[in-house]
Amino acid sequence: MKYFYSFGFRFVLLFSSFLIAHSSFAAKPNIILILVDDLGWMDLSCQGSDYFKTPHIDRLAAEGMRFTDAYAACAVCSPTRAAVQTGRYPGRTGVTDWIRSRFQRGGIGTPHANPTEYVGGPKNKLLCPPNPFWLEHEEITIAEALGAEGYKSAYIGKWHLGDDAWYPTKQGYDENRGGCDYGQPPSYFDPFNKPDHKDEMIRAGIPGLPGREEGEFLTHREADETEALIRKWKDQPFFIQLGHYAVHTPIQAIEEVAAKYQREGKTEANAKYAAMVESVDDSTGQILDTLEELGIDDRTMVIFTSDNGGLDRDGGPTENAPLRSGKGYSYEGGIRVPFLVRWPGVVPPGVTSDAPVTSVDLFPTALAAANVSPPTDRAIDGVSLLGHLKSGGKKSLRRDELFWHFPHYRHAPGPYSIIRKGDYKLIKFWEGILELYDLARDLGEEKNLANSMPEKVEELEKALTAGLENMGAKLPRPNPDYKAK
Repeated sequence: MKYFYSFGFRFVLLFSSFLIAHSSFAAKPNIILILVDDLGWMDLSCQGSDYFKTPHIDRLAAEGMRFTDAYAACAVCSPTRAAVQTGRYPGRTGVTDWIRSRFQRGGIGTPHANPTEYVGGPKNKLLCPPNPFWLEHEEITIAEALGAEGYKSAYIGKWHLGDDAWYPTKQGYDENRGGCDYGQPPSYFDPFNKPDHKDEMIRAGIPGLPGREEGEFLTHREADETEALIRKWKDQPFFIQLGHYAVHTPIQAIEEVAAKYQREGKTEANAKYAAMVESVDDSTGQILDTLEELGIDDRTMVIFTSDNGGLDRDGGPTENAPLRSGKGYSYEGGIRVPFLVRWPGVVPPGVTSDAPVTSVDLFPTALAAANVSPPTDRAIDGVSLLGHLKSGGKKSLRRDELFWHFPHYRHAPGPYSIIRKGDYKLIKFWEGILELYDLARDLGEEKNLANSMPEKVEELEKALTAGLENMGAKLPRPNPDYKAK
C-alpha cells in the first residue's frame, strides 16, 4: 500500500510536471524567418508591382504588417546574414563584404584565423580592412539564444557565413538542410550540382540537400524540408530560418512557369526571374497552409524579408525603380527591401508602417516574441519591433538613426558608409565625396543636397563618425603606395 501510494504520488508529480512543461511550451510562439536572396523592393505585388504575382506573400501583408522603409544591413549578402543572426551591425561583427567560398580563394583553403592585414594595391587610394572567411563562434546567434530556452531550431537554404566548422549546426542550430559556404547554388535543379566543374564540392551539389528527384526545383525542395520540420516539431516551440537560395543567380526557372511571364517589353531573363519569385511565393503558401492545417498558425510569427536590394542591371533581371540603382550600391535600390510580419491575434492585420527598420532588428524581435532576454555581455544594435507590431505601428521605436558600413572597393567612387536620420540620408564615400538626400521628397535620390545644406551634412557626418566609433568599425586608411593616374 505504501509502495502504491508512493508510485501514485510520483506519477501525479511527473504528470503535473509534464502539463506545466507542455503549457510552458504552448505559451512560447514558433518563429519562421524567410530570408530571400537578392529580392528587390518592387518584386512583390503587395509592394506595387503589376508584373510579379505573389498572392501568398501578399497574404502576409494582408494579415500582418508591411514596412515601407525597411532595409537590409548591407547591399550584399553575408554582412546582412551575420547581422540577422546576431542583431549586430556589420561594422561590429567585422563581416562587411560577402564571404568568399573555398573554391573562390585561389587554393588558400581554410586558414587558422580570419585575416587582419589591410589590403589594397597601388591603384587604390585607400587601404581597406580585410573581410573574414566566417562569422566567429564568439558571436551569439538567434538559434543559440532561443535554444537555451528550449527551442528547436533549423536552418534551410543559403547560409554563406563560413566553412564546415562554422556551418549552422556549429552556430547553434539543431538541423541544417543546405547551409554551407556557397553564395549561390551550382544549379536550381536536382541534383543541384555542376557535374563538369573543376571543384569537387560543386560537382557534388549542396551539402545537406542530397538529390532525391531529378529535375526538382530547389525552392520547392526547401519548402518541403521546412514543412517536414514544422510537422515534426508542431508540439514544441521552434525557430526555422528558411534562407532561400532564390532569387540569386544563376537565373534559372521552371519553363512552364517562366512562359507565363513572357510579354512585350520583358526579356527572357525577366520572365525567368519572375518565375523564380513565383516559386518563392509557392513556398510561402506551402508553409502558411501547413501552419493552418496543424492549427498552429495563431502561435507562429512569420517574418519575410530580403538580404539586400534587387540585382538591377538596366532592368535585368529585375527593376528597382522608383529606387535608384541595385545590389551592391549605396543607394536605396541596393539596401531597401520588402519586410512583412504576420502573427495572427498579435499583429493587427493589414497595417502599413513607415518606421525605418533593418536586419539587426530581427534578433531582438525574435527574442522578445519568445520572452527571452538578449545577451547582456555585448552590444546589440537592433531594437525589438514587438511593441510596434502589437500596437499596429502606433508605438514608436524610439530610434532615429540607422547605419551602414562598406569599407571595400566594389563600384566607383569606392568604399562608403551611410547614416539615415529621419528622412535624411548621408552617404560618405571615403575617397572624399559626400552625398545628401531627402528621402521623403526624393526617393529616387536624384538631387544631391550636400552643397546646399552644409549644416545638415556636418550634423549627419558627426553622427555617422560617432556611430562607427561606437561599433568599433574598421575604417579605410590612406594607401602610402597609391600611384595617381
